[in-house]
Amino acid sequence: MGLKPLELPAADWLGWLGERGDGQLAAARERLAELKALPPGDVAILPLWNDTTIALRNAACVAGLLSSVHPDSTVIDRAEALEVEVQRFSTDLYLDPAAYAALASVNADGLDADSVRLQALVLRSFRRSGVDRDEQVREQVRDLEARLTDLGQTFSRNIRDGRAETRVPASALDGLPADYVASHPADAEGLVTISTEYPDLTPFLTFSTDASSRRAVAHTYFNQAWPANDPVLADLLQLRHELATLLGYANWADYDAEVKMIGNGAAIAEFVDTVSAAAQPSGQREIEVLRARAGTDGESVIDLSNWRHYHELVKREQYGVDAAEVRRYFDFGKVHDGLLAVTARLFGLQYTRVDPDEARPWHPDVTTYDVSDADGAPMGRIHLDLHPRERKYNHAAQFELVPGVRDRQVPEGVLVCNFSRGLMEHRDVVTLFHEFGHLIHHIVGGGQRWVRFSGVATEWDFVEAPSQLLEEWAWDATVLQSFATDADGAPIPDELVAAMRAGEEFGKGFLARSQMFYAALAYWFHVERPADPTARMLELYEAYSLVRPQPGTHFYAGFGHLAGYTSAYYTYMWSLVIAKDLFSAFDPDDLLNPEVAARYRDRVLAPGGSRDAAELVESFLGRPYGTDAFAAWLNS
Repeated sequence: MGLKPLELPAADWLGWLGERGDGQLAAARERLAELKALPPGDVAILPLWNDTTIALRNAACVAGLLSSVHPDSTVIDRAEALEVEVQRFSTDLYLDPAAYAALASVNADGLDADSVRLQALVLRSFRRSGVDRDEQVREQVRDLEARLTDLGQTFSRNIRDGRAETRVPASALDGLPADYVASHPADAEGLVTISTEYPDLTPFLTFSTDASSRRAVAHTYFNQAWPANDPVLADLLQLRHELATLLGYANWADYDAEVKMIGNGAAIAEFVDTVSAAAQPSGQREIEVLRARAGTDGESVIDLSNWRHYHELVKREQYGVDAAEVRRYFDFGKVHDGLLAVTARLFGLQYTRVDPDEARPWHPDVTTYDVSDADGAPMGRIHLDLHPRERKYNHAAQFELVPGVRDRQVPEGVLVCNFSRGLMEHRDVVTLFHEFGHLIHHIVGGGQRWVRFSGVATEWDFVEAPSQLLEEWAWDATVLQSFATDADGAPIPDELVAAMRAGEEFGKGFLARSQMFYAALAYWFHVERPADPTARMLELYEAYSLVRPQPGTHFYAGFGHLAGYTSAYYTYMWSLVIAKDLFSAFDPDDLLNPEVAARYRDRVLAPGGSRDAAELVESFLGRPYGTDAFAAWLNS
């Protein structure tokens, strides 16, 4: 009988979370005790390590997911408490000299290649945790890790719970699509409410012709979690620095980068400056175009409140791309179904909808699908949680529910986004394709023997590349026409897609500079730990961003990536360099060619983290990855 997906509870989520989370943690403790009781060099040591970390990761997955998506605050609180327990166990585990000695005692000469790689990486993780230091240092590490877990949760919680609203005159909806206007009725005072949720925020900042109201809405958004996160971030940065220096590193960025493709912290700063310099000429030209257009409306500065608006106007007036016209073709339901159809054809997959009574998701919005290969062999299960609600994670990300392990458990992934239930902006379609790329990677790469290598388990600065690659399919006319139709069923015209692509080219320079501002902030905040984060943020805006900050705002306080990606936000652009090279292997005139896609699936996605990312890419391309494709794209 085949493996079955994880059975979710019919009602008692709090009890189930305790059973699943506490049960898996207990199993991890038991397997670890068995491992340490074995004689040195025993052949069962690595399999027992696998058992231990499977259970640990299972507990971590349910804690991380439910703390971000469950509608019940008591379940969220219990999930956050479980996250603390998981982190405490993980810290103790990697500081355990007996476990380290047992794993080190295994003779690598008798192991296959995957097992040799596993042993080497696990032992490195132990050493990076301080297992070879004295007990006083190990106790300091334990204390710092526990405090960092608490601070990271608080930082993210303040953002998640920091949803805010701005009331503006109903006349501020001038320029907005009719369906948006209809969903924002005026109150008795003639005011409408705009929230910081993306389906509210982005269309308003893009289409509203009311500059004063745009500034008010942007001011609210870019002050999310401020000032609450100021002391939290200060402590987070300081304690990360203390942990890194305690372990012998110059700073957190050096510690974090050691296990990534980039190698060291200084290389991050160099990469950020290199991309910034490359993007400067085109970015400056683009900003001058936006500034000239804004000048006709009496505005002289392109800032956080108006760049989307004038970017949209330039694309509409100079490239013939009207986002309001474009969105007519992107009904959420059609996009949802089209994405499944496209990825099924591309990667040789089948999706079977699971009845909600069987799937029993945490919210009625969630849809569930079983994934199988072209021959019908089960591969995993996916859950799509795609609309905003109170207390839900308010960005877009893929979460694990179950890590796949060959012959043990099927991979289950969850897509968590915040899209409109009606018509979508095309940029949201691109985001959906991007995040689905992570989900595909999790499922296709989930057939590993060792859980360490399961799914999205490559170096962290590669993990965005498969997702950025899949974005390319959201710009192809043939692909879009397979699902993007208007209310009468007419597919999106070739000429409109061509105009969209041309319009998208405009802006890549100044937007790359914005990305490098985010990357620079993440890096320098960790290296410098500024006493005045607002002042340092403004200096970095001046150095890297061509879009001006809005006075009185504090972007960094709501910059959720500082919790998860820490100093490594550069990874998005690093991955894009590789994604552009990967895309060069596909025929742009036939993106649905299954042969190239199958080779990419099998050589890049299916191995998970069992090989270094550079090896995976070289296996697919037939050569080492390079920067030529990225440079050609940036300078075209």
